Amino acid sequence: MALRLTLKNIVLTASIYSIASPLHAGMTEVIAVDAQKSKNEQYNFAVTLRHTDTGWEHFANKWDVIGADGVVYGTRILHHPHVEEQPFTRSLTGVSIPKDVKVIFIHSYDTIHGRSDQEYKVELPQ
Repeated sequence: MALRLTLKNIVLTASIYSIASPLHAGMTEVIAVDAQKSKNEQYNFAVTLRHTDTGWEHFANKWDVIGADGVVYGTRILHHPHVEEQPFTRSLTGVSIPKDVKVIFIHSYDTIHGRSDQEYKVELPQ
């Protein structure tokens, strides 16, 4: 009997954690960022997202390049779902960021939950 109770508690605990997980809730996840500095002192970003897109009613719809002070330097709008393409990478080029900014954050969004709780930190190449 004690073994069943222990297994029941383990299953219950695992269920609670999976429900509380932002990824389980269908939020976007930034899994990789490639930041390159271009010749004209601007930056190009390739951001890889993972999201459980289900179609037009629920999909990852944008990501932002944001400074530590909250300034949005660039936004990449995602115009359609990527149901069969997960994870997926999209680029944003020509992002102007002041020279004194050394770190930015990528924030991702979806059509139901809005902004994900995740902040993906990127140290900018100099």
